[in-house]
Amino acid sequence: MNDRSFLGGQSPDNKNKEKYPMLGSSNRVNTMSEGDWVGEVTDRILQAFPDKEIYTCAAGISPSGTVHFGNFRDVMTSLVFARELQRRGKKVRLLFSWDDFDRFRKVPANVDPSFSQYIGLPLTSVPDPTGKTESYARHWEKEFEEAMREVGIDLEYRYQTKEHQSGRYDDLIVKAMQSRTRIAEILLSFMSDKAKAEKQIDPEKFKKDYYPIEVYSRFTGKDNTRILDYDGQSTITYLCLDTNQQETINFHETHTVKLPWKVDWAMRWGAEGVVLEPGGHDHASPGGSYDTSSLIAKEVFGIQSPVFVGYQFIGIRGLKGKMSGSKGNAITPAQLLHIYEPEVLEWLYLRKNPHQVFDLAFDTEVYRQYDEFDRAMQEFLAEREKSAHVRSMSFLKDAEKPKYRKPMPFKQAVALGQILQWNIAKINALVEKMNLDYDPSSVAERVPKAQAWLREYNPEEMIALRDDVNTEYAASMSEAAKDLVHQLSSFLSEADMETLTVEKLEEVLYHIPKVEGLASAELKKSQRAFFKDLYRLLIGKNAGPRLATFVWAVGKERILKLLDI
Repeated sequence: MNDRSFLGGQSPDNKNKEKYPMLGSSNRVNTMSEGDWVGEVTDRILQAFPDKEIYTCAAGISPSGTVHFGNFRDVMTSLVFARELQRRGKKVRLLFSWDDFDRFRKVPANVDPSFSQYIGLPLTSVPDPTGKTESYARHWEKEFEEAMREVGIDLEYRYQTKEHQSGRYDDLIVKAMQSRTRIAEILLSFMSDKAKAEKQIDPEKFKKDYYPIEVYSRFTGKDNTRILDYDGQSTITYLCLDTNQQETINFHETHTVKLPWKVDWAMRWGAEGVVLEPGGHDHASPGGSYDTSSLIAKEVFGIQSPVFVGYQFIGIRGLKGKMSGSKGNAITPAQLLHIYEPEVLEWLYLRKNPHQVFDLAFDTEVYRQYDEFDRAMQEFLAEREKSAHVRSMSFLKDAEKPKYRKPMPFKQAVALGQILQWNIAKINALVEKMNLDYDPSSVAERVPKAQAWLREYNPEEMIALRDDVNTEYAASMSEAAKDLVHQLSSFLSEADMETLTVEKLEEVLYHIPKVEGLASAELKKSQRAFFKDLYRLLIGKNAGPRLATFVWAVGKERILKLLDI
């Protein structure tokens, strides 16, 4: 869905329902429970559209730059209702519209500034900055579509340049043009007096001059044009403001016009038979974009507006700076899939209702998210829990067929991956020796994602065994602290690593700092200090992976070399 506002201005509030006739009567979902919100909204769809042959749930965006993780909520919100309608025996399609007939508005930060020469052209007429696809629009579309395939979401795509050029919308554009005065009145009715004053809009002049189409000049290809005359059917005369040339065209034959987005949105609801469409919470405000388009849909096109679910935006943990597609620094679904399994990513979007905010994590919060997903999947399969976050598992594709018998925790993938240099075969062998019984397929999928999480976003969390003794730190240790290290060295020197288990090594590590009669709190303090000394001597940090596993996996020869103080 396009994010442009045709006129701008302030949205009216609930106190002005008498002024804005669609308020309170539209299909906009204002409230949503934390429980069975999917069922509640689906009931509303079926009440509004009881006899549809095909139920179309829609989403979409203008491919003006990186299609980021926030836009992905558009798809996921439509997806969950599409799946619930299917579960109720309805024939459903999940439609995604690429608004690639929109104008190129500005140059993102990650695109060469010379692209400013293309501002005003349709996005499909702007070249791909990389030269790899046929257009600027296709570059961003392709990236997003590939990510959707990886997640396993089947979308039916609509490319609006092709739709417009096919002539499919010609008669509907004529209908809008013939209703231009009424559309102008609707747009004015949703503007505050303050907004009209700021834009110096005279209502009568606005209604007289308003035409609900945007024209791409055939002299320049750009939309810097003004309509001079309209014959009441499909012929217009426009002025190209860049060349000062005039042309008369029949837009049944020359497909260089489009409706402005609030009118276009309403038109396409009818053209596609949409019953549900989500959008950002800014569009959902009373008197906002949805209410405006709903009134246009009813009075101009004679259709009922779809159920509209506004969603909150999504936060990011562990990355600095505000994400923005136009600035070129947004995180895409493809990048999310570097660290999230498709099922985990899908579940994070589906477990919260659209009115709730949640965070995606590039810091250690990702450990908890993976753990919660694994636990929720187990509870869902065992049917022990009926809580909302567990019930949301039922909306995942093939939820009844879990990928793993026993998944490897993400934190463990990070730890063991580093210890064994990301060698999957060695990690599986170690897992087997440790009797952890992790599904080998989960090791194969999660270890590379753990590696990407570390290298791309958390390099400061990476651990590496030192090449030589940390003599500087050893010099700062007390004799008592060094003695504890010598005790461990002595144990390892005599230990048979073929028979030594991680459990036995952990027992020894916790036992060495024990002193007869030491209180529990003091003992824990002593153990923490001992572990810190070992981490500083081995990896130069105050903390690290589970120590017993780390020492056992590295082997005593390399460990003894670094503990020789």
